Amino acid sequence: MAIMSSRAEDMSLDVLPEACIANVLSFTCPRDACRLSMVCSLFKAAEESDVVWETFLPRDYQSIISKSDASSMLLASASSKKHLYLMLCEKPLIIEGGKKSISLEKKSGKKCYMLSARDLIIVWGDTPTYWKWNSDPSSRFGEVAELISVCWLEIRGKINATMLSPATLYTAYLVFRPTRGLHGLDYQPVEVGVGLVGSECGKRNVYLDSERGRRQQYHFVSRRIGLFNHCRIVGMPASEPARENNGQYPKKRGDGWLEIELGEFFCKEGEDRELEMSVQEVKGGDWKGGLIVEGIEIRPKEVMLLANMDGIHLKRLNMMSCSDAQVQAQAQVVIPSSDCHESQVAIKLAWGRMFTP
Repeated sequence: MAIMSSRAEDMSLDVLPEACIANVLSFTCPRDACRLSMVCSLFKAAEESDVVWETFLPRDYQSIISKSDASSMLLASASSKKHLYLMLCEKPLIIEGGKKSISLEKKSGKKCYMLSARDLIIVWGDTPTYWKWNSDPSSRFGEVAELISVCWLEIRGKINATMLSPATLYTAYLVFRPTRGLHGLDYQPVEVGVGLVGSECGKRNVYLDSERGRRQQYHFVSRRIGLFNHCRIVGMPASEPARENNGQYPKKRGDGWLEIELGEFFCKEGEDRELEMSVQEVKGGDWKGGLIVEGIEIRPKEVMLLANMDGIHLKRLNMMSCSDAQVQAQAQVVIPSSDCHESQVAIKLAWGRMFTP
């Protein structure tokens, strides 16, 4: 093993055939492969190879694409496996009759799913008095769910873990936005959780009112007039309510919607149970409404790791499907001090992984 590693380090890359370079690049990650393509023409030609990008695509990508009404058009417009990969990264593919979307995380090729509002279990969702279904030009889906007013808010989403990328840490988010009629959610937290069906999962409280922080300097009182009409009365300035340690607030997304984190889930190799995500507020008893729900998104979580290999400092790595810390570091994004040094390191790591049992 030591002799092979020594020979690999002493060998000039110029004497290697393009197919061999492509094979080495396939053991890196998409980001490294793209960076290495800028080093020289040999790397550029190898990086464009379908052999490289076939390994970056999910193993079941053909089955996934076949679930979309646009599958034929997508495959016909893809000039190469790299082109197909980039299309799946840049534009979510609507699958399962418009109930879900799938895309790939650009850096790693990991699967990202969004369950549409129609794919969620919404208590009283089919009762027009409480929920209304609309089309929305800003949504990727044909329908979104608008919360009119309920006293029992409960939303659940389920997805089989086999659909996710294995050995990957995921985070689930509720994707929504408020309407002008938002009420009952300014000081009332909702309980969220993520976990396998039949297993205990940690619950925590979050706030769906994105303007809550700005209004905390005042005390607002909600007055119910009739059954669903509300108005707010601004009283005297009040002290800021104590925030719970696990409380969070919505963040704005690049597509204009808001998202709130529901929880995390590590998808183990071979996991085949259902993953459930929940959002509920059933304890307060107050009426609440004024939300438009697009769906629940599950995407890989970026984590911070610190490793050191051959004196190289690695950071900002994602969880990858590797058997140990060394191989995990080899498969990740390398951020060294210079592009030249980066190329040498990435090739060494990929080459080393080829000989890792």
